[in-house]
Amino acid sequence: MRQYDIVVVGAGSGNMLLNEETAHLRAAVVESDRFGGTCLNRGCIPTKMFVVAADAAVGVREAGRLGVHASVDRIDWKAIRDRVFGRIDPLHESALEYRRANGVDVYTDAGRFVGPKTLQVGDERITGETIVLAAGSRPVVPDIPGLDDVPYYTSDTIMRIDEIPESLVIIGGGFIAAEFGHVFSAFGSRVTVVQRGPRLLMAEDEDVSARFTELARRRQNVLVDAQVAAVGRSGRGVAVTVSGGGTVEASALLVCVGRRPNTDLLDVAAGGLDVDEHGHVAADETYRTSVPGVWALGDIANHFQLKHMANAEVRTVRHNLLHPDDLRPLPFRLAPHAVFTDPQVASIGLTEQAARDAGIPYRTGVRNYSDTAFGWALEDTTSFVKVLVDPERRTLLGAHLIGPSAALLIQPLIQAMTLGQTVDQIGRDVLYIHPALTEVVENALLDV
Repeated sequence: MRQYDIVVVGAGSGNMLLNEETAHLRAAVVESDRFGGTCLNRGCIPTKMFVVAADAAVGVREAGRLGVHASVDRIDWKAIRDRVFGRIDPLHESALEYRRANGVDVYTDAGRFVGPKTLQVGDERITGETIVLAAGSRPVVPDIPGLDDVPYYTSDTIMRIDEIPESLVIIGGGFIAAEFGHVFSAFGSRVTVVQRGPRLLMAEDEDVSARFTELARRRQNVLVDAQVAAVGRSGRGVAVTVSGGGTVEASALLVCVGRRPNTDLLDVAAGGLDVDEHGHVAADETYRTSVPGVWALGDIANHFQLKHMANAEVRTVRHNLLHPDDLRPLPFRLAPHAVFTDPQVASIGLTEQAARDAGIPYRTGVRNYSDTAFGWALEDTTSFVKVLVDPERRTLLGAHLIGPSAALLIQPLIQAMTLGQTVDQIGRDVLYIHPALTEVVENALLDV
């Protein structure tokens, strides 16, 4: 049995753990798929490259409101797709070669626990003084009658298809469904979204969720409070039967109902590791698991499914491995996120419904993009910024944006929440450039 100082299981964010600070350790990486993990190969990076192209198409079609009359001549799907993966795909081999050239053993078979701190990887058995689990997650495939008998896509596979589907049914109403709904409707597919809840993006603030649902209905067929009863083949491709809503036929089906941690594929129980009720590896605030010497980070250990969180966890875990007498948690407690759909959505902290349900006192400030000069320039009539504020401490409890550049506009609010700044400090003691779009953030703060 080969023995290592450190074994990293998963070469997404886990691959970033090994750097010059760990070069003195005898190290191994176990990765049966592609280096870069979900984010690089099937997630954040390729989807945003598709979103940029989709934004361009929508921008042309909607430019008439600005007096610019234009049309989209053709969507070259294969050129878009090949631009994306022509850049991404070569990175796997170069990353693998880089690790091996720098003395790291790379195992390309799947690994699973056969005992505490012992992994079976292909025909070999390995162990490590330290093991870091960063094996990620994968799409949930729901138990829908007939699904096994029809062709369908998940977020792992939809981006590599050869042609834009004439019509597409998306099962699910979360952030992955929202982004792909935008991409394929922008590229000409007739998109139907089937969502079991009353609105799309149900995890967002209720005002943002309601506005996004309203806007999505302008471009897509949105079915809410809808349960998928069964799926089957049809002359057009696939037929989706919705409880109380009839049957929707389309040429393609995309299943986007969430992701599950890969703990079952690792057989973590055989390694003595505890998991929570959702199947994530249980870890403390410093990322130690129930087995001494085993650590866990990223999607396999938390519910955020955010690359920026996993990156921060890598930095924290590396410090803790190298400084066992000075263990640290993450330096922040809040996890901001953005949904790169149309319009963009960004959020941090408490939603209004969460504050209300928990009985937390709050005040809200809301400003529309249309209240600002740049909002006029955009002819924007639907976007807004909403902030929740602690009325005594005068600090932010949450911030929720929907509209162009939401993922950028939220950044000063993230910093304010993280650093404990008051709304007076960030609303009155800082200059905002006029007539930049950031004035809508300033005005929402002044509204409180």
